[in-house]
Amino acid sequence: MEVNASAESSESIVPGVEEKFKKNHDILFYRRQRDKEATQYFASFETLVVTDGGVSLELCERDSQDRLCLQIRATQSGTVRVSLDELQPIKPRYRVSDVLVGELRYEPLRVHWKREDCVCLTWGPGQYKLLVSFSPFKLEISRDGEEIVTLNPENKLYFETLQDPARSSSDSCQDDENQCGLWKETFREFEDIKANGPSSVGMDLSLHGFKHTYGLPEHADTLVLKDTSVTEAYRLYNLDVFGYEITSRLGLYGSVPFLLAHKPERTAGVFWLNASETLVDVEYNPKPNEGDEEPPGKKSKISSQTDVRWISESGTIDCFILLGPTAAEVFSQYAQLTGYQALPPLFSLGYHQCRWNYEDEADVKEVDAGFDLHSIPYDVIWLDIEHTNGKRYFTWDSELFPNPAELQRHIQKKNRKLVVISDPHIKIDPDWTLYCEAKEGGHFVKNREGAVYEGKCWPGESCYLDFCSSKTRSWYARQFSLSKYEGSTESLFVWNDMNEPSVFNGPEQTMPKDAVHHGGWEHRELHNLYGFYQHMATFEGLLTRSGGVERPFVLSRSFFAGSQRLGAVWTGDNAATWEHLKISIPMLLSLSLTGVHFCGADVGGFVQDPDPELLVRWYQAGALQPFFRGHSDKKTKRREPWLFGDEVTTAIRSAVQDRYRLLPYWYTLFHQAHTSALPPIRPLWVEFPNDTSTFAVESQYMIGRALLVCPVTDPGVTEVKVLLPGSDELWYDTHTAAAHKGARTLDLPVTLNTVPVFQRGGTVVPRRVGCGSSTADLQQHPITLTVALDSKGNADGFLYLDDGHSFSYRDQMQFCLRRFTVRAGKLVNRAQHAVLPVPCLFSCADDQGSFISDDKVESVVILGLNSLKRKPKLKSGSVTFDFDAKRGVLTLTGLDLEIHKDWEIAI
Repeated sequence: MEVNASAESSESIVPGVEEKFKKNHDILFYRRQRDKEATQYFASFETLVVTDGGVSLELCERDSQDRLCLQIRATQSGTVRVSLDELQPIKPRYRVSDVLVGELRYEPLRVHWKREDCVCLTWGPGQYKLLVSFSPFKLEISRDGEEIVTLNPENKLYFETLQDPARSSSDSCQDDENQCGLWKETFREFEDIKANGPSSVGMDLSLHGFKHTYGLPEHADTLVLKDTSVTEAYRLYNLDVFGYEITSRLGLYGSVPFLLAHKPERTAGVFWLNASETLVDVEYNPKPNEGDEEPPGKKSKISSQTDVRWISESGTIDCFILLGPTAAEVFSQYAQLTGYQALPPLFSLGYHQCRWNYEDEADVKEVDAGFDLHSIPYDVIWLDIEHTNGKRYFTWDSELFPNPAELQRHIQKKNRKLVVISDPHIKIDPDWTLYCEAKEGGHFVKNREGAVYEGKCWPGESCYLDFCSSKTRSWYARQFSLSKYEGSTESLFVWNDMNEPSVFNGPEQTMPKDAVHHGGWEHRELHNLYGFYQHMATFEGLLTRSGGVERPFVLSRSFFAGSQRLGAVWTGDNAATWEHLKISIPMLLSLSLTGVHFCGADVGGFVQDPDPELLVRWYQAGALQPFFRGHSDKKTKRREPWLFGDEVTTAIRSAVQDRYRLLPYWYTLFHQAHTSALPPIRPLWVEFPNDTSTFAVESQYMIGRALLVCPVTDPGVTEVKVLLPGSDELWYDTHTAAAHKGARTLDLPVTLNTVPVFQRGGTVVPRRVGCGSSTADLQQHPITLTVALDSKGNADGFLYLDDGHSFSYRDQMQFCLRRFTVRAGKLVNRAQHAVLPVPCLFSCADDQGSFISDDKVESVVILGLNSLKRKPKLKSGSVTFDFDAKRGVLTLTGLDLEIHKDWEIAI
């Protein structure tokens, strides 16, 4: 939603407006670390302690004599955890809670060998080695003799120990210290008082042999992280940035401090668990293009290396090295730390229609009817802040929405849902029961003087709920009960916006860092967790509302590592430009690589008015992304799909209907994300890890392992270039069934109705024959299988089914997982054992579901069949078929085969 300087007048970020957000040179803790010469920390073997859970030893800084406690731990799955804290702090430092799932189980480390200046540790079968150098401290991690990561290679380890304010106040150098931002700093008119003085931490590491890194969302920038040695660092600091600039490393609405590195034969990851403001510098050695002058055929002798430096304002150092070695294993290792993607209710994978704001109940009903009139399916209509009574959340405007429960029932009759907004700020109103209850219960964030913190947002003067308190989260969750939230029904779901948090009159339009949360923690310690905690409280509220039976749906603008367990996110206040459409793809791929799989961008662009061509292309792109919602600012023209003429309506209808028909495949992919952490959308290199031509591709991507998509993101084009990777791959145009060999770039003609999608040879994709008006209608339409044969005539694919809304799949094994295979001229449908996450989502003793689906396979389309040697047949009899020899397409119809039963077709 748009950000304002006051509740009524808006101020956008446009050229010429005074910059409200910091640049690197404004961030004093970052400058201190960057400007300081290398530190010298030394380790002592005499302090080494080996336990069943890892090792610890002391580090001492040469000049200051500050002493740190180093812990090194390792998991069986291939993750190394390196933690650093003060040995004897004057008070505890903030440690991030609630992000890691459960207690991690560590392997016993053992001393492999030792010398006077270093010790070598190993665990498990011994393929991994940890070499700890003492003077100066350095940690090298290797596998099977290959060095993967080195920590502190350039002695950039930095740890500002907490100080006693009383001692500091008597220090004659205090004025000079303040100029360095140690105890107080000023940005524009805002003053930040630091209760504990300087407390920043940082560390450098080298990734050996890697030339490509990814991740660190959220930034409107390229998929491959850029070299920042002469540019702005990647900033992780959740901010409300309206109409954000692209190709920028300014922090946006959410932060995931997880970086992935990839090279042929290996993927690795680095997870920096710190919730304070963090900056990340990336430097490639040699620089990109530096080695391009080598003679043809001569291999460069320069060893590739990526240097990464993490700098955080406060907290401790808690760094996880994920050793892979495959991308799938890195995804799994990360999910074992922060959790797997929540399995969304099926309706939330359909299309969502939103606007700031649908005016009243009649407007909502008219839009709802418009989708039916124009045969465009959709599942959810959304209400922004104007539906409330004076922007008091959990209320309704009695004139505009006098019968909200009846409105929901009207929509629910068509099996559709309503989503309403709930922001973290609470209007100051002594006559409002919810405000009074929150104040009396101590549920608001406080300022540094101990009074309730007040800031401006949509309602005007507001207070901000302290979601970092479990007591406040429980109180907030109770507000969603049907008895407390008047006018709500079980078909109402929730949208958390402005939860960075956005404060219109705050520094960088957010909460001051010296505000105080439950437990006495300054906001600076946990800023990036604030939206995560509101998301958690809302999720718990909807979960409790149903008695733990129904899966919640909650969309949040702000997020952190672990938000994938709670629902969906989106890329915030984008603009209706081709550039924003284009950048949405790498933004969503970056989120997907870092575990946040249920993600999307506002279709059409939130601000400004898209022309018809841009709107069509955005619907086509959005239909191929996980979260699919059209949304627009109240200052824009109305843009329901039928308002731009028949050609546009037809193109949008086609894109949305194709999305609905493909939902069996999407739902199966989300089951895989939920159980094995494989992202539903993924960069090409994830599927083709040894093909270097794919490593920087961001204009096209894979949906699962079967579909390659290349949305059209440029105006007026009649042809697009599509990279088809893999020298031994076959690719089939899903519109024409034309087969293309891999390892080539295809020049594909396009019209306004063309959406370039290719199915990979060797895969099976399930679709619905029709789509109806919402996801609830899908079961009325049978399933068709598209089988794309590889060069050997084989294919594999899966289909996951359950009731689409409850936790019965988890609690009562009510799911159906089928595997379709083509081998030796037979298409076989068999039950597939569930892929189990760690710890097991299902009972490990019984990993086959018991859900009896009414779904049937009506037809099968087989692509790439060079000849038909016999008539296709079932064991029960013959099959109606048509074989197009010229196109190599065999179509089987009238099958009526039950999904949950085993069967095979001879072809």
